[in-house]
Amino acid sequence: MSSQSLSSNRILRTTLLWSAAVTALLAVVGAIVGYAVAGMAGLWSALIAILLAAVFLSLTAITILVANRWYGDALFVPIFFGAVMGGWLLKFVVFIVTLLLLRGQSWLHPVVFVVSLVVGVVASLIIDVVVLLRLRVPHVSDVTLPTAADVAEPGDDAHGAGDDDPEVKSAP
Repeated sequence: MSSQSLSSNRILRTTLLWSAAVTALLAVVGAIVGYAVAGMAGLWSALIAILLAAVFLSLTAITILVANRWYGDALFVPIFFGAVMGGWLLKFVVFIVTLLLLRGQSWLHPVVFVVSLVVGVVASLIIDVVVLLRLRVPHVSDVTLPTAADVAEPGDDAHGAGDDDPEVKSAP
């Protein structure tokens, strides 16, 4: 099965599209509100926080989409978990470094930054929930069911023993 037909890919792509649209809307609203609250420092604080939330939350979906390219490979599970965990660790380190670099900057308004960051994260979580609730994906969507050719003949038993087996008695 190719990675294009995995049900999770459709969900992740839909989530990324909705996230991009909501990020643009939040950036406009955040810039206006941030400017009204704290001038240019508020505007930049809101824009940076919303962009930071969008980038970091989208990286998880992108990492999973990239890892899904190895679906069906014998090493898919280690590749998948290595990519996802590596992405999470990288995001964590970059997030901490970014916060340390932004700490104490005169052009950054801390309250607007934190509120915008929280709004961006909550909006992303709401998008994830809405997308997952609206997509109707069966629990076994990535499973191939057996065909009629795979089903045993009515006279065969489950172990493949034939009529010439002395221990197998045929029905009257």
